[in-house]
Amino acid sequence: MDKILEAVVTSSYPASVKQGLLARRVGCQLLHVAGRHHPEVFAEFFSARRVLRLLQGGAGPPGPRALACVQLGLQLLPAGPAAEEVSALLRREVLRTACERPGPAVCAQLARLLARHPRCLPDGPHRLLFCQQLLRCLGRFRCPAEGEDGAVEFLEQAQQVSALLAQLWRAQPAAILPCLKELFAVISCAEEEPPSSALASVVQHLPLELMDGVVRNLSNDDSVTDSQMLTAISRMIDWVSWPLGRNIDQWIIALLKGLAAVKKFSILIEVSLAKIEKVFSKLLYPIVRVAALSVLKYMLLTFQHSHEAFHLLLPHIPPMVASLLKEDSNSGTSCLEQLAELVHCMVFRFPGFPDLYEPVMEAIKDLHVPNEDRIKQLLGQDAWTSQKSELAGFYPRLMAKSDTGKIGLINLGNTCYVNSVLQALFMASDFRHCVLRLTENNSQPLMTKLQWLFAFLEHSQRPAISPENFLSASWTPWFSPGTQQDCSEYLKYLLDRLHEEEKTGTRICQKLKQSSSPSPPEEPPGPSSTSVERMFGGKIVTRICCLRCLNVSSREEAFTDLSLAFPPPERSRHRRLGSVMLPAEGVGAREPPPLSPAQVPSRVGLRRQRKHCITGEAPHPVLDIEGLSSQGLGEQGSREEKVERDEEAKEERADEEDVQEEQEEEERTREKEEKEKEVEEEKGEKEAEKETEEEEEEGGGLGPGSPRATGPSAEASRSVLDLVNYFLSPERLTAENRYYCEPCASLQEAERVVELSRGPRYLILTLLRFSFDLRTMRRRKILDDVAIPLLLRLPLAGGQAQAYDLCSVVVHSGLSSESGHYYCYAREAAARPGPSLGAAGRPEPEHQWYLFNDTRVSFSSFESVSNITSFFPKDTAYVLFYRQRPGEGAPAEPASPRGWTEPTLHKDLMEAISKDNILFLQEQEKEARSRAAYISALPASPHWGRGFDEDKDEDEGSPGGCSPAGGNGGDFHRLVF
Repeated sequence: MDKILEAVVTSSYPASVKQGLLARRVGCQLLHVAGRHHPEVFAEFFSARRVLRLLQGGAGPPGPRALACVQLGLQLLPAGPAAEEVSALLRREVLRTACERPGPAVCAQLARLLARHPRCLPDGPHRLLFCQQLLRCLGRFRCPAEGEDGAVEFLEQAQQVSALLAQLWRAQPAAILPCLKELFAVISCAEEEPPSSALASVVQHLPLELMDGVVRNLSNDDSVTDSQMLTAISRMIDWVSWPLGRNIDQWIIALLKGLAAVKKFSILIEVSLAKIEKVFSKLLYPIVRVAALSVLKYMLLTFQHSHEAFHLLLPHIPPMVASLLKEDSNSGTSCLEQLAELVHCMVFRFPGFPDLYEPVMEAIKDLHVPNEDRIKQLLGQDAWTSQKSELAGFYPRLMAKSDTGKIGLINLGNTCYVNSVLQALFMASDFRHCVLRLTENNSQPLMTKLQWLFAFLEHSQRPAISPENFLSASWTPWFSPGTQQDCSEYLKYLLDRLHEEEKTGTRICQKLKQSSSPSPPEEPPGPSSTSVERMFGGKIVTRICCLRCLNVSSREEAFTDLSLAFPPPERSRHRRLGSVMLPAEGVGAREPPPLSPAQVPSRVGLRRQRKHCITGEAPHPVLDIEGLSSQGLGEQGSREEKVERDEEAKEERADEEDVQEEQEEEERTREKEEKEKEVEEEKGEKEAEKETEEEEEEGGGLGPGSPRATGPSAEASRSVLDLVNYFLSPERLTAENRYYCEPCASLQEAERVVELSRGPRYLILTLLRFSFDLRTMRRRKILDDVAIPLLLRLPLAGGQAQAYDLCSVVVHSGLSSESGHYYCYAREAAARPGPSLGAAGRPEPEHQWYLFNDTRVSFSSFESVSNITSFFPKDTAYVLFYRQRPGEGAPAEPASPRGWTEPTLHKDLMEAISKDNILFLQEQEKEARSRAAYISALPASPHWGRGFDEDKDEDEGSPGGCSPAGGNGGDFHRLVF
């Protein structure tokens, strides 16, 4: 073909014939031949008029072939006036072409032409207009073909156009900021069709030194609406999928930081929830993995007011980990390590969801676990630190009541210790009914506030309510606002306040009744028990036996909870009834007390206790400060005793030597008796253990974390019964703890025995986990796993026992009493053998367990309660609620409606609940209307509709972290009590 064209052009035909031939057969090959062999003829032919006709030959912008011919012609055209005339024409035509929004192929050819011949670029103010029009052209790019070849060609075309823009910005830096404004206008426009992700190719050419100033100006621009900003940042996050872009993640993170700096949290929350799953999905592709992981880490580590964003990813994490492991590349390995570190940070930040986290923790169990300092560093470096005072009531979302029918409590700023206690008290049905039956006119303001709180927890339509007013009324004076506190301490203070308030109110009512009565005053009736006494009150008897004169003194005291200390490690393996002892409470160790005649009981275990006691070994290194006061060490010495102590020192030494000889003699006699009866005791204990196992099986089974699972591997574990027996076991009072015996009129060694004379209806057990370590001189938490039985037989005085069913467990997650998080497992009433299933396939309310985690309430199971510490070592049972079993051995009731109903509320309270429910429905309707109007201004995307309208499962809902937004990160249209 080249030879034919060359022969035509070099022939002796007239020039007019040759020009006509060129006009009819224009092509790159012909132009090349003409320009090379006949430059004069070519220059006359390739005139400005001919170029204009070539560019405007068809409708719309010129095609790629025409632009290619123009580019070749410019290359062959010799310098001179004709060339200048063509260049001037092209400076106008390329701007017109860009304004006509050509496709990727034409734009790419135009970029090649101008990159090769920069003299054809528009000059003056037209150059800025040309840059802006090129940006709009990029926004219209659409990949024309499917498959790998089409995608590669599309990427190359976008890169060529963005490279031309970079060339223009280097020549004219002043055009960058106006171009950025144009770029923001393109990506923030609420058009039906979103702009092309090809705009991401421009970001790599933006100077990073402009980032801070651009973001600051943009985030503080009052002319930019929240809707525009939300649309723009959402589309920028979509650019993470652009494979050839550099610095995209840096610009996205900078813009997110700018929005956080000006407290535009609604945008941040909305865009995080809408886009975090899409960003996470990009980790599958190595070419965009680095940028996607960078954006994902920032979004998760800053979204700390709520676990909602993290919980959106939970279903996707195990398959992602499996895919990355299968990939087996350096990039995949690095991504896995960072992802595992990120998951550990989020689990640390939002504890209390064992059922949701178990599959994720199983998937990453073989990966590196960061230490706590590293986790705290990551959580602290990117947090929205200014959000804490605003997010609790900042961002209302359309929320529905939990599928459980239960209502959560809003965390008001490290108040999870209050929420967990209130939910446990609420689920104690007898106590709840007692509170709800309170009359309207009473003299118990705190109980009245609790009545209102319980009534709304029972009957409100809101997903969560705020206990602010009740917290203010029941505030413990020595607590610091906004800091984590001990839930057990708050519970004790609350019950004491309610008890004293009811006693005072009763006395006032009696005096008023007597003063208003005209008849002569009658004898005042005896003091009646309060609600707290009836529900939580028990009696404990303390007997102290002097080991010299064998005199026994006893004292009966009331209690509302039992504080159970942990036995020393060497004692924990003896699991039989009465086979555990109290730890050394003082500096000296306990010696085995002799068996006095006053203490030869019918209880078998007392003799066996002495077999395992500590005799001269070093005391347990942990001293339970909180357990000292609750267990009463018998320090009853008065001032007189202190004076007598010096005077009687010599006499006591002599007496002690005599007592020592008597003790040794009695010890030998007792050991002989023990050997004779050991076989008989072992037989009795085996029968008792068998009976206990049968009772535990009646209570519904204990699961893998129960005391029943006590094989050789579980020998060192403890159960609640171990701690109860340890609390009830005899204690030797020696050295500084000696007892002042009145008959002896001196300090004497003694033995103290504690027995329960009457069990409460609701037994509250506090496991003393927060202790003082004498080695480090610091408070620490005992993380030992304690098996929690579903059925507990509490030993009473006289060899009797009372059966109790587990109904609530308050769990502490963390390493210190001053930090961490509390949540509560609870169920309605005492368990019965063989729980029946309801219509929905769930157990009846008496057997169904719930997990209360601030505003989040979800279904749970006793298996979750039993295994909580095995899955999450920092999550340990702290306060246990047991309900007295009313009739032991009663036949199981068939599946039937409950035998009890909620009490009828007084009129004012019912009206208040009804009005609030109507108000809540109105708020929901108003919110839905405004949200629909808001969505209509946003680009159509499946993510928006799902985020606003879909009725999500509660497990994907709101948080349990200890933060001002604590249960859900939202407002819930707050109703304050």
